[in-house]
Amino acid sequence: MTIATSQTERMGANPFVVEGPIVPGSGVLGPQFSLGTLCWGPREAEWVYTKLTLGSTTTLQPGMWFQWDFNYNATLLTTASAVIGQAVGVFSGANQPPTLSGGPVGPVTLAAGTYYIWLQRSGQAPSLVNTVTANLVIAETTTTAGQANAPASATVGTKQITPVSFAAANATFTATTVNGSAVLTGLSGVSVDGGPFIGAAVSGTGIPALTTISGITYTPAGSIQSITLSAAATASGTGVTVTATGTLEARLMWPYIAKTN
Repeated sequence: MTIATSQTERMGANPFVVEGPIVPGSGVLGPQFSLGTLCWGPREAEWVYTKLTLGSTTTLQPGMWFQWDFNYNATLLTTASAVIGQAVGVFSGANQPPTLSGGPVGPVTLAAGTYYIWLQRSGQAPSLVNTVTANLVIAETTTTAGQANAPASATVGTKQITPVSFAAANATFTATTVNGSAVLTGLSGVSVDGGPFIGAAVSGTGIPALTTISGITYTPAGSIQSITLSAAATASGTGVTVTATGTLEARLMWPYIAKTN
């Protein structure tokens, strides 16, 4: 028996489906819901239905930060574009084909056009971050689109995102490495909801510098089976401690842009 890892209380709503591109006359209906519609899921999650207009091909990664205006028009968050008072949330990922290599959710590359996406504003979620201080309850914008920062003290000129908290400055888990292979197996301390997540930078014995997580494989029941790295391991080991940074689990509490630091 397979247990769903995410269930919503609104009929037909799926926070991991990206609708579009919506082209007039194409026969593709959109939007499927009224803008601003909410749906709910596990781990105190709440998503908002928003409109996203892209001017060029863009890859959306789980954990990317967005803001949206009072008409629910969403844009990738940067310091320059952040508007004080606007709501903020993260992209939780897009449904992938139902294969072991595809996994439940992951990044999606979208051509220029109009889309409708669900953005998470409450609960525990992946978060694309540069620097994190554990237990911090205030984050800030950066110049990188979709990335936040959570240092020990605010950076002058950034804009404050609140309330957000991070349980730890990084995530750690153990794995088996094989010299010459980019695949980590024998995993312990990982979970679909808590991470690690695609795009995270990883380090550990036998893992080359600047390596990131490029893929995650899942069992038919939806648990993490293996992790694929962007570079092959240079040593074999069992129970190797791996540290992941850059895309971490955050707790969102209806965050918004509060002020300029």
